[in-house]
Amino acid sequence: MLSRAVELPGIPPTAGKNIKRSMASYEKVAGGWRAHVARAGIRKSKTFSSKTAASLWAAQQESQIVSGEHSAWPIKTLAQALDKYELEISRRKRGHAFESKRFSALVRNFAELTKKVMSEITTADLASWRDARLAQVSPSSVVREINLFRNVFSVAAREWSWLPEPTPWAKLKSPRHAPPRTRQTKLYEIKLILRRLGFVTGKPPVGSMKEASWAYLISHRTAMRAGEVLGLSTRTVDLNRRVVTLMEHKTSDREGRRFVPITRQAARLLSVLDKSARSAGRENYFEISSQSLDTLFRKSRDQLLISDLRFHDARASALTRLSKKVDVMTLARISGHRDLNQLLKSYYRESPEEIAARL
Repeated sequence: MLSRAVELPGIPPTAGKNIKRSMASYEKVAGGWRAHVARAGIRKSKTFSSKTAASLWAAQQESQIVSGEHSAWPIKTLAQALDKYELEISRRKRGHAFESKRFSALVRNFAELTKKVMSEITTADLASWRDARLAQVSPSSVVREINLFRNVFSVAAREWSWLPEPTPWAKLKSPRHAPPRTRQTKLYEIKLILRRLGFVTGKPPVGSMKEASWAYLISHRTAMRAGEVLGLSTRTVDLNRRVVTLMEHKTSDREGRRFVPITRQAARLLSVLDKSARSAGRENYFEISSQSLDTLFRKSRDQLLISDLRFHDARASALTRLSKKVDVMTLARISGHRDLNQLLKSYYRESPEEIAARL
């Protein structure tokens, strides 16, 4: 028969902030009592002539496990893992800012979870976090966060040996992605936004608002992301060949440089910025930050009462237009997509009516 241990006089029930009550159990066997200790993935047992001796031994073993002396998995919390991951891994990524914000939000809003020892976090703990986030943000946002945090656990398990594999994420069900966007940017909306931001044809932009207008129009003409547009420079744009070399982009860690062919219309736009940058003695076409660009675009959109429009929709609109001129493989080269299915579902936004009209 097994009996639950009681706390013994003189032996504190905790040896630190995160230590719980004793989880040892005792079994009456021939010749005395056998103590069983199971904690943090460590299992121990030993037989003693008396239950008191067994209890003393069990309390000592649990204290040593919690302190890390006898643990296969060190007493490291999720918060410590996030700090280590950001310092050693995130800082080498282009998406460092995004990951840093997600880590800070997790520590701030889910303090109880991040204070837990990693080897003691269960799938149920993660499911509670997932459900709480689904009540706050879209399923797609939760999926992105799951992918990030799952990788933190994987690195902690495989490289740091902080917890066993498979990690508790293995059994967690991810929410379904939201349906892909179908929003297309209408021509009159482009004109309204450009006018609001102060765009003047053929005149180099001066000031953040005008730079934002040029960045938005160039995204429509090249199908490049906002960050890629802001990275354009005299060193990366070859107007004679009409090719842009993207030194840093979303998949640069895997693919290295990406080459984007551009239309004559886009080349004419970029030639204005190229001439302005060279005359000012600088390389970069833009001086505006990505945060300022996003803020100015949203502000002008809201002032114009244009609903459900994002800067990134410019890329989808451009790819939809280009799809009528080039084959899908060429389109993928322009966009940088390795997954043609994603290109079709997320970025090709020609309406059924438009397709019917062409047929």
